[in-house]
Amino acid sequence: MSISTLDLRRPSPHVAEVWLNRPDVRNAFNEGVITELTAAFRGFAEDEALRVVVLGGHGKAFCAGADLNWMRAMADYSWEQNRADAQALADMLWSIHSCPMPVVGRVHGDCYAGGVGLAAVCDVLVASDNVAFCLSEAKLGLLPATIGPYVVRALGERAAQRYFTTAERFTAAEAHRLGFVHELTSPETLDETVQNIVKSLSGNGPAAVRACKRLVQDLASQAITPELRADTARRIADIRASAEGKEGVQSFLQKRSPSWL
Repeated sequence: MSISTLDLRRPSPHVAEVWLNRPDVRNAFNEGVITELTAAFRGFAEDEALRVVVLGGHGKAFCAGADLNWMRAMADYSWEQNRADAQALADMLWSIHSCPMPVVGRVHGDCYAGGVGLAAVCDVLVASDNVAFCLSEAKLGLLPATIGPYVVRALGERAAQRYFTTAERFTAAEAHRLGFVHELTSPETLDETVQNIVKSLSGNGPAAVRACKRLVQDLASQAITPELRADTARRIADIRASAEGKEGVQSFLQKRSPSWL
């Protein structure tokens, strides 16, 4: 089934596939993507037959972060509008993170900014060895706040301290070394690797797999509570509405250096 920003498939009763389907903009986020991903994963949570979800993207990139037109609109948002917008993204990430069955991420192309957040909420992440990752928000005078709780858990605190602040690109091999990527493959073997993991998950006890996912989340250090999600949404609203945040986004959209350079 296809809808405007996603390609949803059901290859078997036990497996669902979600494909980001905006290849012309490198699968960048906008309000439609956020709304439809949230609805899709909330629907999966109610599906008792489902055992695993695969999350991938069509085109050259997995996800390039925020859509430029969406960023242009946000440049004129009030603090309240920024807060509501950021909360929608936080809720979307939570809908994937809290999905009862495992989510397998298939990262075939570049994964930037919010795309790294999408990768971080997957339970098993498979990436092609030609992929680049980048938490690029600081280059725009922003910060990866809403994705932060998930990325810090998946990437590790020390690596997050570096890549949040430097906004450097890092390779799939480095992401694998850090434990962010579970399986590193060639582009030619990416689908085979994903399908082998799907087969393993589908062959295990369905209730046990759901219980195992929940166990890991329950044992993790800090609960991603509504209060924490609200706090991250407040932080991004604060910096988006600041003079530096506005200048960073405007300079990016206008293809010029920001004033701090």
